[in-house]
Amino acid sequence: MDALPQLSDDDIARLVYLGVLGVALIGYALVATQGRLLTFLRHAILWALIFVGAAAAYGLWDSTQFSRSAVQTAEGDGMVLRRGFDGQYHVTLDITGPNGVPTPVRFILDTGATDMVLTQEDAAKLGFAEDDLRYLGLASTANGMTRTAQVTLDRVALEGHVASGVRALVNEGALHASLLGMRYLERFSRIEIMRDRLRITF
Repeated sequence: MDALPQLSDDDIARLVYLGVLGVALIGYALVATQGRLLTFLRHAILWALIFVGAAAAYGLWDSTQFSRSAVQTAEGDGMVLRRGFDGQYHVTLDITGPNGVPTPVRFILDTGATDMVLTQEDAAKLGFAEDDLRYLGLASTANGMTRTAQVTLDRVALEGHVASGVRALVNEGALHASLLGMRYLERFSRIEIMRDRLRITF
């Protein structure tokens, strides 16, 4: 049986918000109809359709905002990342692991982290078998201490910049997204943040 997907804090907040909104709309309909069942049902169906449409529109807008705002573009001797709607900088690296296939992996840039940290899902996508991972390390996270397994990535490419034999960690606990720490970022000659843009110079 597949494991249930992990919900981020943003996902939980949205569900709570939508739930409260739904309860408020139902309560309003009950008061407005004053016990008239058929009228209430008509109103309930109408509000349900409005609610579903609004939720769908919100989700579409959310996705559109992400795709527009979290963009990486090559520029001169480096590249520029635009801050995403979530306030983070996202970057996609082409990584070759045990499967021997260059695979795009999306990271959140975390200047407060030391290592490149992979989610279990991304590690599996690169060909690391769960049985081969040895969780011997410890790392401190917002949720407390978690165990980590050290791995070596055959090849990591960011646009024209290629590195071989890159050290990374696989997080045993739940992790919303893979993290790109300073050990990898220090390979570049310069990193500059200008308002909502982050420039990496190779």
